[in-house]
Amino acid sequence: MRLNRSNLCWLVLALITAGYLLFWALLLGATATYSTPDSWLQVLRSPEIRHATFLSLVTCTLAAGFALLLAVPVGYLMTRLEFRGKSWLDAALDIPIILPPLVVGLCLLIFFQTQIGKIIENGVNKGDWIYILRTLDDHGKELWAWKFRAPFSIPGIMQFTYQLAGVVLAQFVVAAAFAIRTMRGTFQHLSARPEDVALTLGCTRFQALWHVALPAARRGMVAAFCIAWARSLGEFGPILVFAGATRMKTEVLPTTVWLELSVGNLEAAVAVSLFMVLLAVLVLVAVRATGEKV
Repeated sequence: MRLNRSNLCWLVLALITAGYLLFWALLLGATATYSTPDSWLQVLRSPEIRHATFLSLVTCTLAAGFALLLAVPVGYLMTRLEFRGKSWLDAALDIPIILPPLVVGLCLLIFFQTQIGKIIENGVNKGDWIYILRTLDDHGKELWAWKFRAPFSIPGIMQFTYQLAGVVLAQFVVAAAFAIRTMRGTFQHLSARPEDVALTLGCTRFQALWHVALPAARRGMVAAFCIAWARSLGEFGPILVFAGATRMKTEVLPTTVWLELSVGNLEAAVAVSLFMVLLAVLVLVAVRATGEKV
């Protein structure tokens, strides 16, 4: 049977797709066959790996939860309200997605070296100078400053730099952008008509959101949480720069892989990597079960 041009085109596209999938299958197969299951279990039972696993599960869940709390109102705003500059704001919300991960960590680290960051971590005493803008010369002498004295003492919130809270913050900063994108797509696919009907019946906009939009968007919320969780699980650069990789303190699974590779323990790195692949697959199955697309 002769192939017409249309069938030949589909055949070429199918071969390209099959080649890409085969490439990934070979990668994962080579990784999975590098060591034996007994050695994997032995590695995963070590106290350091178990602690890193526990921290990863806790921090990813917290970061994904905070990301969802931010993504719902932002996604609803971006789909239901038209305003000037919306396209620019839409692009700004995607900045964490396109920024190099190490740059995100560096930005967090530098921000918490500023006075605002120090106030967040350590607070400020009454009468201390608070600098809004400040210019110094090459010798550190103040040339110009926009400042005022604190009218009262402000307690610090918590320590973030090189602390466990810093791990959650680093994961949240990137994961939130993915959650916002997911919720934005969810609300775009939902008709605004039921909310408009609720408004004509006397509901406020917040009541329409709470009683009409959110129940309809529950599958998208689950998908946004899962995607943010998976993105947090794979976060490495911002965590390494901002929170460090201290064993039994701020070490999570991605930094575990890096630490094991740095000491030449390839078997442990492979075992942890395969465990992360398994978690990622489970998250992907959960997202697909909601009917959403990643």
